[in-house]
Amino acid sequence: MWGWWLACLFKVKPWRRSTEHRSPWQQPSGRRTVPAAAARGHHTTSESLQCAWQLHGDHLELRYADTLMRFDFVWLRDHCRSASCYNTKTNQRSLDTASVDLAIKPKAVRVDETTLFLTWPDGHVTRYGLEWLVKNSYEGQKQQVMHPRILWNAEIYRQAQVPSIDCRSFLETDEGLKEFLQNFLLYGIAFVENVTPTKEDTEILAERISLIRETIYGRMWYFTSDFSRGDTAYTKLALDRHTDTTYFQEPCGIQVFHCLKHEGTGGRTLLVDGFYAAEQVLHQAPDQFELLSKVPLKHEYVENVGGCHNHMIGVGPVLNVYPWNNELYLIRYNNYDRAVINTVPYDVVHRWYTAHRTLTAELRRPENELWVKLKPGKALFVDNWRVLHGREAFTGYRQLCGCYLTRDDVLNTARLLGLQA
Repeated sequence: MWGWWLACLFKVKPWRRSTEHRSPWQQPSGRRTVPAAAARGHHTTSESLQCAWQLHGDHLELRYADTLMRFDFVWLRDHCRSASCYNTKTNQRSLDTASVDLAIKPKAVRVDETTLFLTWPDGHVTRYGLEWLVKNSYEGQKQQVMHPRILWNAEIYRQAQVPSIDCRSFLETDEGLKEFLQNFLLYGIAFVENVTPTKEDTEILAERISLIRETIYGRMWYFTSDFSRGDTAYTKLALDRHTDTTYFQEPCGIQVFHCLKHEGTGGRTLLVDGFYAAEQVLHQAPDQFELLSKVPLKHEYVENVGGCHNHMIGVGPVLNVYPWNNELYLIRYNNYDRAVINTVPYDVVHRWYTAHRTLTAELRRPENELWVKLKPGKALFVDNWRVLHGREAFTGYRQLCGCYLTRDDVLNTARLLGLQA
């Protein structure tokens, strides 16, 4: 279906494959270079066993590995990986993109079984592996998932029996760290057991995977229900599901929780996979999903308690998606901190409320709620861009510590261990 739509959209000419005559591109001994002008004039299709290409006025059209791709000529010159254009030691571009003629066209084109060769008017030759082109083309990226995930409700998560990682293994072995990060990337939450219940040991734990992101709450936060900050979290009240720091332009990526002491009842932690809920909205009402991903809203934090004076404002839609593949990467959902809706024309407001209600209904389904009791020695890491958290009301004395982590550093650690992140 996608291929048909793409062909109709770009009016692609049929790809001609001869069964009587073998194409010269199928054998290394038969390679030849086709002058670009001739190829454009006759719309010649050159083929190998898996590859076919056509030149057009401003782009090259290439089919390989069942993927139809279109490459702008400037893009093909700009991404050249030759020694004079790209520094392989630093993995940085050397070519001055602004020096490339915006009307550039290749003088000649050649394709063999694995490589595309382009000769430019100044004689420079660019080589691209066909697999590299598939991986890095818009069409190839459109079919790829940036971050593999397992979406879950409470039953799915319980059946998965995701193990907690022992603190010693987490701190001292790459295997333990990798298993932890794999769980975290797939599910958006992960636990570490047998942690010494102190703020200092929790800090050591967090620094194993990332730099700690210092915020208006400090580097490591530590709170009880004393309302020492102007936030509902510093009370004994229940907290509905939400993501944190929606009032930052870039919400904090990961949150660490460690309950150091609780002498009382209640206080269970609520976890909800926001991406699972959003996926249900996408299936039920795709127009509402799109609206939630397009309408920007302000979130605000105003604090005047004791010596703390802050006024933070963050702007963004509830759902944030990559535009090329519609993959959800961030949910910004916090009804406590959502500011006045004044960024949307009146005729869109009611439709937004309807879409927000649909998403909220999914987030509040009991079957989507995972309740866990945090206890001393058990640290919880939460993907704040994906998993909403909340809390039931509690009694007695409760101490909680934790911090925010920089998302880039967590993903960097995962990639260095060979994980897709």
